[in-house]
This record gives sequence, structure tokens and C-alpha cells, in this order.
Amino acid sequence: MYMKRILTAIVLLGWALGAGAQQVPALEQLRKDPRKAYGTDYPYLFETHQLTAAPRGYKPFYISHYARHGSRYYWNERLYKELDTLLARANELDLMTAEGKAFYGRFLDARQELMTGISELTDLGWWQHQRIARTMYERFPEVFWKGGNVLAISSLSGRCVMSMSAFCQELVQCNPRIEIREQSSRFTLDGVVPGDKQNPAYRQWPKVKPRYEQHLDAFVRDTTLHHKVLTRMFKSTEGLPGDMDHLAGNLVSLYTSLPSIDHEGMMGDLITDEDIVRNWETANLDSYSWVFGDQYRTIPILRDIIRKADAVLDGSSDRLADFRFGHDSYIGPLTVLMGLNGADLDPEDPSAVKDAYQDWETCKASNIQLVFYRSRRAGDDILVKCLLNGDEATLPVATDRFPYYRWNDVRNFYLARCEAHE
Repeated sequence: MYMKRILTAIVLLGWALGAGAQQVPALEQLRKDPRKAYGTDYPYLFETHQLTAAPRGYKPFYISHYARHGSRYYWNERLYKELDTLLARANELDLMTAEGKAFYGRFLDARQELMTGISELTDLGWWQHQRIARTMYERFPEVFWKGGNVLAISSLSGRCVMSMSAFCQELVQCNPRIEIREQSSRFTLDGVVPGDKQNPAYRQWPKVKPRYEQHLDAFVRDTTLHHKVLTRMFKSTEGLPGDMDHLAGNLVSLYTSLPSIDHEGMMGDLITDEDIVRNWETANLDSYSWVFGDQYRTIPILRDIIRKADAVLDGSSDRLADFRFGHDSYIGPLTVLMGLNGADLDPEDPSAVKDAYQDWETCKASNIQLVFYRSRRAGDDILVKCLLNGDEATLPVATDRFPYYRWNDVRNFYLARCEAHE
């Protein structure tokens, strides 16, 4: 019994050390890259992450993956139409500052493109998934070099279908012997966007509230951003249509979307990255509320991951990989359900949320990859490691060789988590 306790302590220590090694404080990350404050609008950043070598004798043989679509125009017409109405009226009443008028001119130049492009994948979004696919191939050649079967599934949204196509085409360019079945179908929605009401297995899942919401009196929210934007944009807002706070939010949303649609600089100095950084912690709290609240509706996705991995391991599936292409409204909550890098910690202190979850991890083209390894020696454990946006991530499971985990431990932990909330 004493030795068992010692071994358990060693395992947990290894898990804790691994978790600690992964985390760079959020505010330090923002200092290095202020655009991370764009949160879910952040375009995927291709950083070079050094991966930990597999334990001796182990090779990767299967990958299970979930990705958000790549960079796109705004997801519905409301943003562009409301801004068009607001700016036209402000121009008519001569209420815009000189900087505001300069922006309005640039907005009019891009107006037709913006209205036409609503919700569609941009060239950047296509390229992001191409590069992610090639990086996967180059990192894990043992999985793909012989070729074989792959299944890719997507939501019914065009931007997700095109992201899937970009990814799969690039993978086949890497090795034409890879056979990929691409599917965007109601038959596969439960494994990628289970909350779509066209899903034949659709069901309602309970929402949950993070604990920090009970302690907001201990947190001072930044409320200055919208006032700054309106003051820089307008000499007065008297007579303008709509709720000004909402419309200021539209201006902020347009600003953070500009890198994805190749229009950086359109807004001049009406908004700056420094403004967005100062507001980030407040915005991140709001993001944590919705990703935490919707985590249970991603249970079917996690079950799909487990079911398909089981089929590969028991020999009933010959697939090299399973790919899924969906939305931030699923990969964000899935990150919480899976507890990646502590996203499921549910801090009580609002100020601690930023180091449990950072909304830029749910960026455009964000992705989760579970890479499975087997040993040459019969009877050895199957191992798995998780990459979040290309970097090794911690799981809420004990291990003595981070970032590698025994698949049976991970599988049992996640099945228990699913069953507890179904």
C-alpha cells in the first residue's frame, strides 16, 4: 500500500509538472502578441512548437482531429448592414470626425465586397487549413506514408466544407496514396455539430454557469472601450439610429475581423490593438461564460472521437485519421469538456479565469489533434498526446510521461465525464 501511494504521488507530480510547463501567463502572451486580444477573431498563428519525442519504441499510427473553419467574412449580414446604415446617417448629418470620414470612405470602397462575402471563407482561411494539413503530414509521416483511408466530416456550412476541402486536398498533395472520403451530411452531424437541428440525433443539453459569475463584485470590468470608439468616430451621436453601445460593439467586431478579410488599416486609429488589449480580460470572461456553459452539447463529439478510435484499435476500422470541421461554438466548449490546459478548472475568482482559458485558443482555424501511438512490443499500452493549435496540451488525467497519456486512462476518464452529464 505504501509503495502504491508513492507511485501515485509520482504520477500526479509528473502531471502537475507537465501542466505547469505548458502554461505561459496570459498577460505575458498578450505583451508578445497584442493581436491575441482579438480572441475568437484571431487568425491562426503558425508558431514553431518543439514536440516531445515519443517514448522509445513508440510510433504514431492514427490521428483524431476537430477544427474550426478558417478565416472568414463576418458570419451574418447584420454587422455590415447596421454599420452601413449608421455611417450613412452620420455622414448625412455631418456628425463624423475627420478620422471617421476617412474610415467611411474606405468602408464604402469595400462595401460591395463585404456584403457579397458574408459568412464565406477567405483566401487566408483556405491557406490556413492547407498549411495545418501539411504540418500534420510532416510531423507524423509514419501515420500517412503508406497511404490508406481517411474520413473527413463537416458541418453543412459552406465555410466549413471549404475548410475541409482545403485541408484534404493538401494532404493528398503530400501523398496521393491517401484516400479521403469527405462528407457534409445530416448523417454525420452528431460528430461535428450535434446542436444543428437538422441532426437526426438532435437533443437539448443543459447549460451551466461558471463559478466566477457569482463573484463579479470582486472584478472591475473595463467599460471604456465603446466610449473611446464613439468619441473618436463621431462629433456627436445625437440623432443617430440604434443603440450606441451595440453599434460601438459592431465597430470593435469589424476591427478585429480585418486581418481575416485582408483589410487591415481600414479603420485607421479609431481603434488600436492597445485598446483591445486593455479590454481583453473583460472580453475573455464573457467568452468563458459561453464556452463553459455549452460544454455538454459537445458530448456527442467526444463520444464520436472515442468510438472511432475504438474501431481503429479493435481492427474494425482501417482509417489512418478522422477529421472534423466545425465552428467556434463547438471547439470552444469541447476544449472545456476535455479540460485542455485546465480549461475545465472553473475558477471562482474572475481574475483567475484568464489563466484557465484564453479565447484566442478558439481562433480561426483552431484545432485539436489527438495523436495515437503504439509500441513495437506486444502488450504495451496505447499512448495518446493532444495538440491544441499545434502545441502539446495537458489533459486532466494523471501521467508519468507528459505529454503522452495511456489511452485507456484518457478513454475511461472521458467516458465517465460524458456519462455523468448525459
